[in-house]
Amino acid sequence: MRHSVLAAAIAGVVSVASLGSALAGEGMWVPQQLPEIAGPLKKAGLKLNPKQLANLTGDPMGAVVSLGGCTASFVSPQGLVVTNHHCAYGAIQLNSTPEKNLMKDGFNAATPGEEVSAGPNARIYALDSIQDVTAQVREAIAQAPDPLARTVALENIEKQLVSACEREAGFRCRLYSFAGGNDYRLFRNLEIRDVRLAYAPPGSVGNYGGEVDNWMWPRHTGDFSFYRAYVGKDGKPAAYSPDNVPYQPKHWLKIADKALDAGDFVMVAGYPGRTARYALAEEFDETASWTYPVIGGHYQDLVALVQAAGKKNPDIAVKYASTVRGWQNTLKNYDGQLQGFKRIDAAERKQADETAVLEWLRKQGAKGEPALAAHEKLIAINEAASVTRDRDLVFAQLRSTGVLGAATQLYRLSIERAKPDPQREQGYQERDLPTFEGNMRQMERRYVASMDRELQAYWLRQYVKLPAPQHIAALDKWLGGQDEKAIKRALDKLSKTQLGSTDERMKLMTADRTALEKSKDPAMQFAVALMPTVLQMEQEGKTRAGEALMARPVYLQAVADFRKSKGQFVYPDANSSLRITFGNVMGYTKTDGSKQVPFTRLEEVATKATGEDPFNAPKVLLDAIAAKEYAGLADRKLGTVPVNFLSDLDITGGNSGSPVLDAQGKLVGLAFDGNWESVSSNWVFDPAMTRMIAVDQRYMRWIMQEVYPAPQLLKELGVPAKH
Repeated sequence: MRHSVLAAAIAGVVSVASLGSALAGEGMWVPQQLPEIAGPLKKAGLKLNPKQLANLTGDPMGAVVSLGGCTASFVSPQGLVVTNHHCAYGAIQLNSTPEKNLMKDGFNAATPGEEVSAGPNARIYALDSIQDVTAQVREAIAQAPDPLARTVALENIEKQLVSACEREAGFRCRLYSFAGGNDYRLFRNLEIRDVRLAYAPPGSVGNYGGEVDNWMWPRHTGDFSFYRAYVGKDGKPAAYSPDNVPYQPKHWLKIADKALDAGDFVMVAGYPGRTARYALAEEFDETASWTYPVIGGHYQDLVALVQAAGKKNPDIAVKYASTVRGWQNTLKNYDGQLQGFKRIDAAERKQADETAVLEWLRKQGAKGEPALAAHEKLIAINEAASVTRDRDLVFAQLRSTGVLGAATQLYRLSIERAKPDPQREQGYQERDLPTFEGNMRQMERRYVASMDRELQAYWLRQYVKLPAPQHIAALDKWLGGQDEKAIKRALDKLSKTQLGSTDERMKLMTADRTALEKSKDPAMQFAVALMPTVLQMEQEGKTRAGEALMARPVYLQAVADFRKSKGQFVYPDANSSLRITFGNVMGYTKTDGSKQVPFTRLEEVATKATGEDPFNAPKVLLDAIAAKEYAGLADRKLGTVPVNFLSDLDITGGNSGSPVLDAQGKLVGLAFDGNWESVSSNWVFDPAMTRMIAVDQRYMRWIMQEVYPAPQLLKELGVPAKH
């Protein structure tokens, strides 16, 4: 996936420069705000010196790492990394076959030599430094004469900064935008490229409850797995090699030695993906009325399509398992958000908040006019983009599906390779090619030709349903009709592609543009025919982004100033950069009035067990519960081993796998979910109902001792098995 600052630049975020009274629970705080929230941290119960948290490469923050979509942390001096089972699921799936299904049976390397590669694109990013580059970026944008030039200027300065930052081998840098373009910071990370799977419990533990329990409380899921980071013998990052050695981090987390209890302080350090708490009311309305219902509906159809095919073909079931799980998670999240929006009347709240800002600006006379004009401009930009939203969604999905996606990327690579590296589109520069190649190689583990044909057919049918004004001339010409006969002809033609072969894809990675334009491969012919349209649409999108680069910073700074004038605290929306959130262990009261306690218990796992997926708890687990074999891990107050726990922390997607730390900075669990009532908090935070769900480290250890034994890892964690 391409990670560009443009996505963050047009996302709604609020200035990090303003801060009123901070409260525990709500808030995803950026590192530079830590000195300002020292008081609230202490009040919530932090025992460490808050200054210790400001040392991002020290203890404990230096142990927290990004997986490029999830969070993880070092937990031993030999590069052992803990994260969620669902974060490692892609690696588990890549190493699974119908005959040796690790998703079902689990994986346990008795020695490091038995650990398996997590995949060619698996990465661990360890933060090295953060640099404020606001002045350079804003100056470059200001000198651009028009909207498209502004976007290009931002891309160019980003590439220049990243290139200089990555001059030393082994590092990966990324530019983040805050406040819609008021602040820019360059993050430099050590990029560990040899990541191996060390341990994953069986799916009946790591995914206990499946989609039925997803986003639900009470919860009883052992959502944890272990990776290990490897480097070359010189200690520097290197591609996978049998000769590589375990990475030795400077800092790693220690397992908590004090029992966690209700009311105790907890904090999470991680990389939350996206929130939109400062988005315009109109942006919220479009999301609630179109984005979530439409995309959720498509995902529901696609899940049913793949699951039906998977029942007939075990190879499809295994190879598309990770994809299906991602769709299921997203559509359930969307459904929960839509229900939450209605429950808290989010549309009215968003509109009321925005109206208050606009009225405040109008009272300022001439001083408020720039922000009012910026608000109007943002509405106009959004309205222009919404005109073709159905077309854009369907076309994007079609051209990214299976062999069509591979062909489109390979042809675009041939176009970009003809340019000097600094002028290439992001995602196609030399720094991106290892990831690009990894995607092409691992496609074979997530592709079956017959399933790909069904997915192509789905999106082609969605395309022909579009109103005539939404149609794309080049796609109409390629398709040669608007009925089932035309779709069947296209599918029959595409079935002759050779791009399902890894060798063929590897060969085409170095092909030049002319050769690909002469190709007889039907998937490549599709890519060649549609590329002019893709490039045109890309330019239109960049023009809108360039318009937003002028308007959004002005309006969002006004929002920050308004909140500051009211004594309210201000924190940035999530944008996949490092954040800290803190609060306390606590339950909540559901909408039906039922009071929820903060811990679930071991015996409840057995009570829930049905013997059928997704509640097919392993027999060894049920036997150990029945025998009350607690392995010295029972909580004194609970009288049993705690499984999952709740706290009022503010997290979102990307925080999965984040270490949950106690007041001493020791590991008490892993964040893995939120409750059903909290999913709408991406847009509107509800402190009464928003809760984070974490797996308790005591349950992790119990599983590793009594259910799926890993004494070698327990010893490495510094917590030898008890009897």
